[in-house]
Amino acid sequence: MALTTSNNTTALKGIFTPNMVPLDARGQINEAEFRRYIDWLIEKGVHGLYPNGSTGEFTRFTVEERRRIIKIVCEQTAGRVPVLAGAAEANTAETIKACELYYEYGATAVAIVSPFYYKLSPDAVYAYFAEIARNSPIGVTLYNIPMFASPIDITTLRRLAEEFERVIGIKDSSGDVAQMGRMVNAVRPVRPDFVFLTGWDVVLVPMMLMGADGGTNATSGVVPELMRRLYELASAGRWDEAIPLQLRMIELFDAMLGPDFPDGFRAAVGLRGFEFGKGRQPMSDRQEVNISQLSSLLRCMMSDFGVVDAPAQGCALRPLSGAALYPQAQLAQDINRGGCCGAGDDLDRTAREVTEAVLAKLRQRGI
Repeated sequence: MALTTSNNTTALKGIFTPNMVPLDARGQINEAEFRRYIDWLIEKGVHGLYPNGSTGEFTRFTVEERRRIIKIVCEQTAGRVPVLAGAAEANTAETIKACELYYEYGATAVAIVSPFYYKLSPDAVYAYFAEIARNSPIGVTLYNIPMFASPIDITTLRRLAEEFERVIGIKDSSGDVAQMGRMVNAVRPVRPDFVFLTGWDVVLVPMMLMGADGGTNATSGVVPELMRRLYELASAGRWDEAIPLQLRMIELFDAMLGPDFPDGFRAAVGLRGFEFGKGRQPMSDRQEVNISQLSSLLRCMMSDFGVVDAPAQGCALRPLSGAALYPQAQLAQDINRGGCCGAGDDLDRTAREVTEAVLAKLRQRGI
């Protein structure tokens, strides 16, 4: 199966990394480090890459830089994994140009955020995406992020899915599990091939339980092996094993999300051995200190997962840590052997009982 086709939905499943872009001391794209990072993500098992997304700070790059970012990713990926290219620009004409160019570069599909800054009506959102769908040579994934852009409601989503074959999926970053269920209910009956991805890392498991095909998750840019593990468990329907790992990931995600997204993620990926430099958003002296302190905390959290070494001075006890649900030694062993959470694992009894009760209720309801 070729990855570069005009309407490839089967490739858009799994964990897609909304990869960040390393910058050098002058604030310019560090291409060599970027290519090294791309190779590492693929080697660690992510299913695809998603450049020019929110985590990739697409609004802080010029048009020319955004195009260069996609070209680098497509070149370095070389067909090993699909590329979902962020193609949003300031208007439909420029967005369609980006779709055409990224198709030529070899992207699998494009992701286009709903119009932002101006809050538009559902009819205007429909007209925006309809114009792009009529003219794009490549499959279009809608990007719903209502905290920053005009929301894509259920009626508009179904209308676009029914009328335009070129609209192949949606990435939803609302974090609303019930809304994911509503979208699946509205669209799957008329478009069984339609792709649903969640952009909210802390609900990947419940979103997949509701029918999502995977996620574009910023955490996978820092701990790709853990996010792939989480996806594999959920895909296999091993919910009683996936949920404890999902609960552990919440603490790490919340710390990285922080007050100044995505600086926490940039700090965390530096702990994996990459030189990402400073982001383009200037920082105050207080923010610089906060990032330094955050890096120390993140090292402790990531050492709990066994992906980095703990600091020499040790780590303070974190009472809210979920490590008891999925101990570090067991996690490292599972990742290394490609398995996870056998029946004899010493999972927290309360978490298991709650999980089983929830799953039983869902099964009673036919879910």
